[in-house]
Amino acid sequence: MKGIMYHYVRENEAEFPFFKHLHIEDFAKQLDYFQETFGFVSEQGFLEALQTGVPPKGVVLTFDDGVKDHYKYVYPLLKERGIPGVFYVPTFMFEGKMLDVHRIHLLLGKYDSKLMYDKLVGLVTEDMLTDNNIEAFKQATYTKQQNDDYTLAFKRTLNYTIGYAHRTAVIDKLMQEFFPDEEELKQSFYVTPEELREMKDGGMIIGSHSKNHYVMSKLNREEQIEEIADSFAVLEAQTGGLPYRTFCYPYGGAHTFTPETEQLLTDHGCLYSFNVEARDVEANDLLHRKQALPRWDCNAFPFGQCR
Repeated sequence: MKGIMYHYVRENEAEFPFFKHLHIEDFAKQLDYFQETFGFVSEQGFLEALQTGVPPKGVVLTFDDGVKDHYKYVYPLLKERGIPGVFYVPTFMFEGKMLDVHRIHLLLGKYDSKLMYDKLVGLVTEDMLTDNNIEAFKQATYTKQQNDDYTLAFKRTLNYTIGYAHRTAVIDKLMQEFFPDEEELKQSFYVTPEELREMKDGGMIIGSHSKNHYVMSKLNREEQIEEIADSFAVLEAQTGGLPYRTFCYPYGGAHTFTPETEQLLTDHGCLYSFNVEARDVEANDLLHRKQALPRWDCNAFPFGQCR
């Protein structure tokens, strides 16, 4: 069984010439490829596999971040073809301003990466880089993406090495300069609770992508509990209830969570969670690592690359 990870799936936008996304036409072609080559795993088949430990043949599609793309472009295609998808939502998007991770994407999507990096250097001081000594954050991040050096430095600094006590304030300053209409932008960027309920009623699975989209391994136990428990509570309230709980780790990869994170998810009734690891789901995963199921990035397969 192959888990496949997607983020943005959309048409090109002239306003965001540098935005990294999978074009909707290529997504449709990739669905054709998966159908012809592997087939798709039904929701019931997946749930049975979690009990038996026998991986079914086929593909499970997962979509991260709760963006409007998933309702506007992805859901209609999946519904038309009778393919289930698992949609992971970071719930702070219902409560406050845009999540920092998405503000980073928008800044890099609209403006030249060197300009953004030069602006960042002028705002960040050495004392803010509280996690700069974690080697995994330097070596194991963005290895499957094609980024120029300025984009890589910008994303690593703001997503990994800067302390969370400083990150939002830094991004606030960048957004105030380059996106002063952030609240209006937010309205068109995220899926709404009504759209999520429609997707759930249409056969899609809705899961948690945490509350704030933080790297879980950077958080203490109490902070991790808040990210897990609060996100599930909000999702259940916004969707009218979930048939079961599922989670995927923000950013993904073994460096982004710990054995304690896996145990906390189990303790909070989470049935399974997805990691990011370029291999198929095997029997050992289904039987012994339900909270760290591997999944491939869509760009590892034909038609899955950004144009």
